[in-house]
Amino acid sequence: MRGQGVKRGRRLAALGLFALLLAAPAHTDAQADAQAGAPAGAPVWPDDAVHRLAALALLQTLNADLLSNPSATLTLDRWCATHRLAEQPTIVADRVRGQDKPAGPEIRALLKVDADARVNYRRVRLTCGDKVLSEADNWYLPALLTAAMNTALETTDTSFGRVVKPLDFRRTTLGARLLWQPLPEGWAMGAPLPPAGDGALALPPFVLEHRAVLTLPDGTPFSALVESYTSQTLAFPAPPLAAPQPQGAPR
Repeated sequence: MRGQGVKRGRRLAALGLFALLLAAPAHTDAQADAQAGAPAGAPVWPDDAVHRLAALALLQTLNADLLSNPSATLTLDRWCATHRLAEQPTIVADRVRGQDKPAGPEIRALLKVDADARVNYRRVRLTCGDKVLSEADNWYLPALLTAAMNTALETTDTSFGRVVKPLDFRRTTLGARLLWQPLPEGWAMGAPLPPAGDGALALPPFVLEHRAVLTLPDGTPFSALVESYTSQTLAFPAPPLAAPQPQGAPR
């Protein structure tokens, strides 16, 4: 009985917040104030419970999309286009040089190679227009790639996913975690929500992290990744919220 009561409490709390989401007006003074005070290029969302819930839903959607697709680049391509983050919604890889990180024992264990095997390192920022959506550390085995692929990875800024796409690779996610919680722990059970603020909702630089291994179709690992997704993934206008309809209004 107690377990059923807890579940019912969670459902009621969630339904209450969704009711707020549906009842909120489409344009508010708080949203206008947030837009006026936020830094250029930052996500501009009012700081209230409704928009925190919307941010959480969007982050969970992005997380699910990334988990269900082998290429983060192609997933971000779609995210960039869907949310109109740039006029040309194509992800571009901005190579970061001079910050090499040698492959330690943990990375070599993931790639199933010994200390003598060559492991290359590549760090990139994936951008959509002027927005950096993710930063990725990538350790990969050049011996398992074609000569053309290795040349492209060493001499161009083309994203890793696009370069190795002909391999028909698979992605195994080792870990996925939200680095920012828009709502406090226990919110679905009635924990107090943060009070609404006067300005824009403050987001940290990074909101989501994935750790993954890419494998060939036969299961051989060839790349280990750590991907950190930025708050710029939410750098679009706060989603329009439906205004309440008068009683008796046609639906």
